[in-house]
Amino acid sequence: MTDALTLLIEQHKKDIWEWQQKESKWLEDRVLLEGNKQIIKELSTKLITMKKRAQEAEGENTIIKGIGNNSPEMKALKAKVNELQGTLGSAQDINDNHQRYNGKLQTRITELEEDNKKLSEQITDYIKKHHDSIRRAGM
Repeated sequence: MTDALTLLIEQHKKDIWEWQQKESKWLEDRVLLEGNKQIIKELSTKLITMKKRAQEAEGENTIIKGIGNNSPEMKALKAKVNELQGTLGSAQDINDNHQRYNGKLQTRITELEEDNKKLSEQITDYIKKHHDSIRRAGM
């Protein structure tokens, strides 16, 4: 009887340790998700700013057309517009990548939450089933 009880207690400890490992991974994923959310928020703000700058540059480009397409000012503005469009494209790509990654993290968090709930139910059922023997063991 004592050996069986010891075995049950050891199994219970192992189950708790495994559950704690899964919870640790879930917390790590949660931190990554929050960090990525912050990055997306910052990139979105920068993206809006860049769009406004690109629109302003195009507006200036229209004004300068009256001066001439081959003027130094016009060439500088065209270069700036191209630079801003390239930067905007890069920011949009990064934003898309982060959104995909956040989707994967959110899916993983949902899976881990479901696993944690199942483990918690298993532990509760185990404790209910073995309550008397655990209590006799002094736990």
